[in-house]
Amino acid sequence: MKELAKVASQVQASATLKVDALFKQMKADGINVVGFGAGEPDFNTPDNINEAAIQAIKSGQTKYTPSNGIPALRQAVADWLKSRCNISYSPNEIVVASGAKHSIYIALKTLLNPGDEVIIPAPYWVTYTESVKMAGGVPVVVSAPESADFKITAQQLEAAVTPKTKLFIINNPSNPTGMLYSEQELRELAAVCVKHDLYIISDEIYCELVYNGKKFTSMAALEEDIKERTIIVNGVSKSYAMTGWRIGYTASNAEIAEVMSNYLSHSTSSPSTISQIAAAEALSGPQDEVYAMRDVFQERRNYIVGRVNAIEGLSCRNPDGAFYIMINIEKMIGKTLGGMVIQNSDDFSLALLESARVAVVSCTGFGCDNFLRLTYADSIENIKEGIDRLEKFVKG
Repeated sequence: MKELAKVASQVQASATLKVDALFKQMKADGINVVGFGAGEPDFNTPDNINEAAIQAIKSGQTKYTPSNGIPALRQAVADWLKSRCNISYSPNEIVVASGAKHSIYIALKTLLNPGDEVIIPAPYWVTYTESVKMAGGVPVVVSAPESADFKITAQQLEAAVTPKTKLFIINNPSNPTGMLYSEQELRELAAVCVKHDLYIISDEIYCELVYNGKKFTSMAALEEDIKERTIIVNGVSKSYAMTGWRIGYTASNAEIAEVMSNYLSHSTSSPSTISQIAAAEALSGPQDEVYAMRDVFQERRNYIVGRVNAIEGLSCRNPDGAFYIMINIEKMIGKTLGGMVIQNSDDFSLALLESARVAVVSCTGFGCDNFLRLTYADSIENIKEGIDRLEKFVKG
């Protein structure tokens, strides 16, 4: 048989979904395992959102919708962006897709020609580099050290630009680091993009999960010329505990939005009608539960950061947002843990799973070795049990 497509064959499986699948299989097999892998809130979707979906089904709202999403949802997104981020978009500049991950892919297919370079700060979400390659682009990774809170500078961005550079991707707050770029830091990065006529994809899926009263600033809210070249990516998965509903969206200029809509019309078409109606309720309905969930995440963050930093040989930064921490395991390299000589974070995560029955994500897939990513999107009871096991594992 003839060979498969080279681009598709070179795509690597998502490290986070791979770990989550293994964790769920172990649980199904009756193994007592604690999972810190997938970034999925443990809360139930709020009742008002569920009820909107139920009523949609009962009233027969189960037909095809426009490929870019139902008007009510696109209007709800535009209204939310205006009230939350102080950015004005019309509904025809909003494009709805099957999750924020899908939105990123469609945006990349809209922007990139073969060989176009895309600058991606590391540590990065595992999907960015693979999606760029799937869209025919070339990922250019710029690493940010822990000492800089895992944030790159405008000088680093400038140094990475070449005549082939087309796009800069930023995730704020970040997965996997949880760190937040300030307004001034964003302005400095955006100035480089304007100078070199680069597009910007600003993944803001965690923008509602920011702690200690820190201020979130949307990239597109800075200046009109920055907004014109920016595609905001967001969705309802994280803030509204709606991961399985699969609704993401983009906000961009009308030309980009039209091309994205056309692309969707010949690929997946629109997401589930019922999910869209539920998402419209999420964005336009009461927000109390969003803030209540955020407060719980902050309490969990405080606990897990304190516990990890109290374990000899491990350390972590205190993240500003999202629901992840990055554990530095450099002092564990060369040690024997769980019967295995630890040479990198892949070894550590495998030994931890096999010996202590704790599932974490090695950050090699995030462009950053010698770190682990843990999520605190789980109950405090499971977090306590998991950290207890981690501490016992490290102490031997």
